[in-house]
Amino acid sequence: MLRTTFRHLSTKTNPSRTVAVVLSGCGVYDGSEIHEASACLVHLSRHNASVQIFAPDIAQKHVINHLTGEPMPETRNVLAESARIARGGQNISSLDKLQVNQFQAIILPGGFGAAKNLSTFAFDGEKMTVNEQLEKVLKDFYRSGKPIGMCCISPVIAAKLIPGAQLTLGKMKNLSDNEAKNVFPYSGAVMSARQMGADTKECDVNEVCVDKQHRLVTTPAFMKNAAFHEIFDGIGLMIEKVVQMIEQK
Repeated sequence: MLRTTFRHLSTKTNPSRTVAVVLSGCGVYDGSEIHEASACLVHLSRHNASVQIFAPDIAQKHVINHLTGEPMPETRNVLAESARIARGGQNISSLDKLQVNQFQAIILPGGFGAAKNLSTFAFDGEKMTVNEQLEKVLKDFYRSGKPIGMCCISPVIAAKLIPGAQLTLGKMKNLSDNEAKNVFPYSGAVMSARQMGADTKECDVNEVCVDKQHRLVTTPAFMKNAAFHEIFDGIGLMIEKVVQMIEQK
């Protein structure tokens, strides 16, 4: 009897592609959007990137019951919650340990944690502030000319920190008020980004905005009520463009 042996071929990482991923908790309403975070990690893996995950070691602004949408009377830690996505503490570090010179790009998935824990956009709009550690890190990446990838709501952080940044938060044109609320329910963030000085571009979920001058790549992701595979593919295009920028450096 013939016996055929199948062996799984492991993918080796390319040490020239070292990427930091910053999370903001675990769960769309009070942390990182899990599907966006997972899509970022999957596509980085496909591009053979060596990835290290980071999150601030701070308390969440609040905890949301994702079944009911109601606040819960408890406190959770952003780093501890992000470790759920990172598959354990061995794969994640506190944001204050992120050394920009060790990485060639940085990625920020979306989720309301980006607007609540990494910044105060959810509460203060265009008057928002950014977590001090993250502000330093992103400004260091920007000044070093290293690519920054952001999706969903997280590009508002770039709008705050990078003067004149070209970015996308979805679409507004050619949509009625009702369509905007149903299709792009968070399109109001576009106006806030503009008020902070950003040059916002109209992009659908399967498109990316590439700001070559500021080395910034953004895509709407769940700013649109889109299918899971569309979110996954759009984020894949964002990661692809970031990787291309790494290679062009």
